[in-house]
Amino acid sequence: MTKVAFLGLGVMGYPMAGHLQAKGHDVTVYNRTAAKAEKWVAQHGGAMAATPREAAEGADIVFACVGNDDDLRGVCTGADGAFAGMSKGAIFVDHTTVSAAVTREMFAAAEALGLGFVDAPVSGGQAGAENGVLSVMCGGVQAQYDTAEPVIASYARICRRIGDSGAGQMTKMCNQIAIAGLVQGLSEALHFAGKAGLDGASVVEVISQGAAGSWQMSNRYQTMIDDHFEHGFAVDWMRKDLGICLSTADETGASLPVTALVDQFYKDVQKMGGGRWDTSSLIKRLRAAG
Repeated sequence: MTKVAFLGLGVMGYPMAGHLQAKGHDVTVYNRTAAKAEKWVAQHGGAMAATPREAAEGADIVFACVGNDDDLRGVCTGADGAFAGMSKGAIFVDHTTVSAAVTREMFAAAEALGLGFVDAPVSGGQAGAENGVLSVMCGGVQAQYDTAEPVIASYARICRRIGDSGAGQMTKMCNQIAIAGLVQGLSEALHFAGKAGLDGASVVEVISQGAAGSWQMSNRYQTMIDDHFEHGFAVDWMRKDLGICLSTADETGASLPVTALVDQFYKDVQKMGGGRWDTSSLIKRLRAAG
């Protein structure tokens, strides 16, 4: 259907690229660790390339899902970067959660080369990527978004353009700000239930059907009760995202007191050795306090 490249085969990118191939798109993948790309090709078909530039050559759309601002610059720019291999009119779609500043920087660099650039961070976690039901929030030129959206639909439950370049990343910041408070509230509720001698599962069964209900409650309460956190979105990545939120808040003048507090709570979890634990591990901090 469409010739595409996918750069970055982490816990999100690997299944997202798989959905593209399964939907009939012609996919070439690149990953910093070549063994992961080899595994993907063995499992899904398609092709692999040794550099982002090689992967992007001839592609109508180049997708990326990497780690941070520097990783994004690394796969986009330079002699081996995707921009060097893309044809005029091709579109780069970035699913990485990065700063709005680097997004606008890459948008300008792409525009100068006659390329499109859509920032398209995602929400839904590893399970959402594997099941093809991610929420995708986008920023960029309307026509470029319109071209990319039907392909993004391969792994999205909802995909929307929010505004110009950077709007997708700003929306993802809203998402992470909301999650931070929700997870802390859920942690405190389950901790309180335990201290009060209540059955946590029974409590959640009732309150999840009312105003307290949330995705976090429905999908994380049991693993939190079971003290199981070897899954989902890692604390290290959440702190990276919240750092972006807080830095941007300083620039815009927004007040984020709860976000700042929860960021410090996640720092405590990191000190407990939980950098790779799921974000719902905030409850471990409460349990450790007694």
